[in-house]
Amino acid sequence: MKEDYWKDKNVFITGCTGFLGSWLTKKLVEQDANVIGLIRDLVPRSNLNWSGFHDKIITVRGELEDYFLLERVLNEYEIDSVFHLGAQTIVTIANRNPLSTFDTNIKGTWNLLEACRRSPTLERIVFASSDKAYGAQNNLPYDEKTPLEGRHPYDVSKSCADLICRSYYETYELPVCVTRCGNFYGGGDLNFNRIVPGTIRSILRNQRPIIRSDGSMIRDYFYIEDGAEAYLTLAEKMDNLKIHGHGFNFSNEEPVDVVGIVESVLKVMDSDLEPVILNQASNEIENQYLSSEKAKSLLNWTPTYTIEEGLKKTVDWYKKFLKH
Repeated sequence: MKEDYWKDKNVFITGCTGFLGSWLTKKLVEQDANVIGLIRDLVPRSNLNWSGFHDKIITVRGELEDYFLLERVLNEYEIDSVFHLGAQTIVTIANRNPLSTFDTNIKGTWNLLEACRRSPTLERIVFASSDKAYGAQNNLPYDEKTPLEGRHPYDVSKSCADLICRSYYETYELPVCVTRCGNFYGGGDLNFNRIVPGTIRSILRNQRPIIRSDGSMIRDYFYIEDGAEAYLTLAEKMDNLKIHGHGFNFSNEEPVDVVGIVESVLKVMDSDLEPVILNQASNEIENQYLSSEKAKSLLNWTPTYTIEEGLKKTVDWYKKFLKH
């Protein structure tokens, strides 16, 4: 990243208290950006609060479904850069409650893009799509030419929002780029039904970790600080107008099955607990992992952390967090 690039820039982050949003907010504040964060629900134990950075940004309470709120924020704070991370991100919740997921993930995205279209100060938007937007495909790893074919509620919400971004670029030349990442892991994820934080918490409580699926699903596991750096790198590279409208995959390109990631956590924590395999997961993509060749070649981006290095930092974070 460029030194002083973000100094005094007005940056709007939706989902700033979320897992990725909290790390991105921290990095931008450390680089002297003026961060304005959209918060729907107050989460006292969020990583943003835990890290002490909640007092270093301007917070706006509201929802992505409120178009006029978004328009006000972009104009009153003369926003230069937008990171759209706000979403309902849990697959099981999307399966139970698709309408709220569609409202937040699809309508929320078109609201924000339309407000950005009307903002004269806006220079770049980075939208957080997902590897799930590709849906289930036979050819792996996915590259950016893979069609967006989500089938289940969460996946469809990301496919739709992803395509809406493309529409706003093609029709209005809105300066938007899309990220598609694998499964983030790292300190600050409070969704303990996810495999990495859930496994760490179980081991710290001397309980057998739970695997909802049969354990054979293959995924990317992408360390959260690498993810935040990827977003910042992409946003900075958007000074090159030729990449506007593009989607970029980000991954460490080390796919592993669910049993494998649990075994890696057990090894890092020096535990001999045996996982409980429930084999109850449904409506989830079987195997999914990404090629990051485009990001490497066009953005000169590479990940910093191996899975083992990322897991060690993650375990240290949860040891401190769960003590309190």
